[in-house]
Amino acid sequence: MLTHYFGTTDLDTLDTIAIDDGLERVRIAFGTERETGRRFALWAVLATLGDAPDPRDAFKTPAEQQAAQAYARALRTAVTLGG
Repeated sequence: MLTHYFGTTDLDTLDTIAIDDGLERVRIAFGTERETGRRFALWAVLATLGDAPDPRDAFKTPAEQQAAQAYARALRTAVTLGG
């Protein structure tokens, strides 16, 4: 996904403009994607990069919202433990 939306798997090589452009492409894809798994994967990319909408706004079903909230919690824990 990183290669598709950002042109690289190493985001550290990108400048701010390239990252912003890639994030915009991911946001558009997230907003138009209808397949649940792909939509969640796009949201996870946004969450990992600190740009995801709130799970309650992003997903319709409670199960999807809970999965996204669990992912966000795990991500925060990983960031806290890693840094």
